[in-house]
Amino acid sequence: MREVDRQTTEKYGIPSILLMENAAHAAARIITEKLGGSVAGKSFLILCGKGNNGGDGAALARVLWQKGAWVWVYLFGKVEDTKGDTRINFEILQKNKAVLTKGISGEVYSCLHFRDNAESNLIHHSGIQEDGIIDAVFGTGLTRPIEGEAKKTIAHLMKWREKLSLSKLISIDLPSGLNADSNEPIGETFKADLTITFTAPKIANVVSSVSSFNGELVVANIGSPQELIDNSPSNTFLAEKSDAQEWLEQTKFTSSSYKNKRGHALLIVGSREYTGAAVLAGNAAMLSGVGLTTIATSESAQTAISAKVLEEIIVRGLPETEDGAIDEKAFAKIEKLTEKIDIIGIGCGLGIQIPTFVKQIVENRKTPIVIDADGLNALSPFDLQGSDELPLILTPHEGEFLRLIGTTDKETLKDRVKAVREFAEKHQIILVLKGERTLIAAPDGKVIINPTGNSGLGKAGNGDTLTGIITGFIAQTLTVEKDLSFYTPPVTTGNSIIFEVFNAVVAAVYLAGLAGDIAEQKFGKRTMLASDVRMCLGEAFQSITN
Repeated sequence: MREVDRQTTEKYGIPSILLMENAAHAAARIITEKLGGSVAGKSFLILCGKGNNGGDGAALARVLWQKGAWVWVYLFGKVEDTKGDTRINFEILQKNKAVLTKGISGEVYSCLHFRDNAESNLIHHSGIQEDGIIDAVFGTGLTRPIEGEAKKTIAHLMKWREKLSLSKLISIDLPSGLNADSNEPIGETFKADLTITFTAPKIANVVSSVSSFNGELVVANIGSPQELIDNSPSNTFLAEKSDAQEWLEQTKFTSSSYKNKRGHALLIVGSREYTGAAVLAGNAAMLSGVGLTTIATSESAQTAISAKVLEEIIVRGLPETEDGAIDEKAFAKIEKLTEKIDIIGIGCGLGIQIPTFVKQIVENRKTPIVIDADGLNALSPFDLQGSDELPLILTPHEGEFLRLIGTTDKETLKDRVKAVREFAEKHQIILVLKGERTLIAAPDGKVIINPTGNSGLGKAGNGDTLTGIITGFIAQTLTVEKDLSFYTPPVTTGNSIIFEVFNAVVAAVYLAGLAGDIAEQKFGKRTMLASDVRMCLGEAFQSITN
């Protein structure tokens, strides 16, 4: 972002103070929208640091005041300690501090008050409840814990957060206390209800475990040329609504659509003791829009699964061992089934590990394969390679991912983005690491952070549901005729099949998370189930296409 800002000024001749002014107006516009369309008569406390983030806060104070708000500004330092554009904006505040603006009838309706060298006890300056407390202390340049009076003030605000329930806590660019490039807190941190960041999200805006400090995230355009963003060397992206919209448009139903043109998904799932996983995966695949879904499961589980699964799904029985798991002899039957299918999903509820059988399926595949749950455990530690034409898609949660890597050291996942990137590149596979802010990594090292979903999805069965949705989406991607002339998905390089499959996975994860968010609204996190998420998938489609 620093490079984008620098080139915006040097290459395009856009003054940096204009970018700061644009940031202030963008932030004021968003705050106004969030507070009902007007800030006239509302009160704000703006805490500012000495750097550019503080300059944004100073400019924002002026804009809010001009819109009729009561604004109190505190600078942690002296105006003489500030530089450049920040200094200019604080000097404007100095000239206008304690200015009262009167209405036609003479009543005071706005006020601008400014003071530097703020101390923590000054947060009780007005004796009233602020409509907004705005954090513009530190932005993207912080690399060490906050100290001094700024730390005391933020700690005080966070301690009394419950009593500030009428105030909206707002951060500018990044909650103060976070390192923009880190996924771990580094000290005392401002926890916002709303974070307004500029041009593009930063790592700490979107990754776990620090994304919770941001609250709602809004990205504001402040005038940096799109070319600079598109040419950024960043290999990390945030999934957006448009990614799902474009995939749905590409695979939409037409007058010529029928089952053999919508893809055929084969799910090798379930066992005698784990029939539910097979039902969840199969039903989710069918509701994803795929033309045909077949479940292949152990013979003793076939009747139970057939009784619970949607009537449209075919259920085939496979030879099994005395323990009720699929026997290695089943491989010959699977080979016969794969002659008429477009993708395999394997692993949900397989139960007892059958590594030879799973490895046979993967090594002799004629289609892409999605591997989850016991399929992953059967292949751990992972030593296989994907291919351009027949990609492998692995969907582990963190425990399964550690087993794939071959370690029990949780420190390996301290930087989740780095870990999934390295694993996907090493094995040339597509990796979906489930959890808070699910990550999707491509074989070329690109990593997509998914923003949808909630902690209510952390219950049994949701992994099986996601596997079914991903498998169904890929089946459609591989069979529906598509016009790629206007398609602008997050990955634009590499083999066309990898390209298409990866973007289907991104869309599937986004929409599955969105269905989870809809389920949360309907049922609440405590009572929502994986089957509720599946049933909300249609509403997720509609909310995107509409």
